[in-house]
Amino acid sequence: MKALLYKEFRLAMHPMCYVFVFLFPLLSLIPKFPLGVGFIYLLTSYPILFLGANKGQQSNDLLYSTLLPVRKKDIVKARIVTVSIMHFVYMAVMAALIPLVMLLQKAMATNGGDTSNVGITADGFVSLLGIALIGFALADLIFFPIYYRHGKSIVTSTLLTIIGFVIFMGIFTIMIPLIPAFSGYKTFLCDSGLGYQFIVFGAALVLYVALHLLVYRICSRELERVDF
Repeated sequence: MKALLYKEFRLAMHPMCYVFVFLFPLLSLIPKFPLGVGFIYLLTSYPILFLGANKGQQSNDLLYSTLLPVRKKDIVKARIVTVSIMHFVYMAVMAALIPLVMLLQKAMATNGGDTSNVGITADGFVSLLGIALIGFALADLIFFPIYYRHGKSIVTSTLLTIIGFVIFMGIFTIMIPLIPAFSGYKTFLCDSGLGYQFIVFGAALVLYVALHLLVYRICSRELERVDF
């Protein structure tokens, strides 16, 4: 497993992936930027930069991996772990921006500016990451089984993944402002401190792990059936 992860990061992973992971979280600093959109950019790195539409297919990475003296299910596990690391690093970079935002808010408040235009805020941010975790898990539940079913289903899996994630994040974006129950939920989280937000994040993390275990079982079975 350690050797497969080493291969993922040193051979299969396109260098531009690091740009997606470390650069695009900075979009959250843009005033009034819809935070849910930033997470979509990470999903677009799946086919273009990582899972096969570019470097992966040209080098036949999946075929090469299956020819190694390893179990096919370990190939799937290594890829899922790699993508999960990308998810958490992306969110960690976003979380690291919070102190900077607080400094900007303090500076703008001192000068009489509108602190609501700074960009990302700490209110409800932890629960937002929890919602994004669930979205990532659902996206992987769509992408990976389709991809491993044929070993190269990039276009279909990508389109369905992005559409599914957009719908999922759009539901929360639309429901929270318009439906009183969800609006009250947002107010509750923002006014109740980080403790309740971390409960939401913890529940999302458990669901994230559970769904990826399901993804692992499905994809392991699908890859065993693929005849290269």
